[in-house]
Amino acid sequence: MNPLRRKRLLIILAILAGVGIAVGLAMSALRENINLFYTPTQIANGEAPLDTRIRAGGMVEQGSLKRSGDSLDVTFVVTDFNKAVTITYRGILPDLFREGQGIVALGKLNADAVVVADEVLAKHDEKYMPPEVTKALKDSGQSRLARIRSLPRRAK
Repeated sequence: MNPLRRKRLLIILAILAGVGIAVGLAMSALRENINLFYTPTQIANGEAPLDTRIRAGGMVEQGSLKRSGDSLDVTFVVTDFNKAVTITYRGILPDLFREGQGIVALGKLNADAVVVADEVLAKHDEKYMPPEVTKALKDSGQSRLARIRSLPRRAK
């Protein structure tokens, strides 16, 4: 083989190997950082993976918020008006967290079908609801009027 051709072939092979390694690393990083969204119905039906970081969201059920007296542990129930899932969280909840409002919790689903959250996100104004929660509520057949009736009333 001609030395010039051999040099070109080695350069091309080195470039292909470098591109292959870069693509492999990128795919690995993306696979590890994906947090798929699951509704309470999907979690209750066993569609969510156990011990894998997921996002679970819906509306916080009225009267479901329970705080520990001696720690920052909080337990509450999230529903898509079809099924419900219990979420536990250790930490300070966002200021806008309330019963009857949409939230998204990031955490892992355990064998007891409880999401152990390490982060809780609450909606930031009156009209905003996370797109995943809106879609989940729409898919569950819950009407807007029924959702509004389930929200807490504010004193004027």
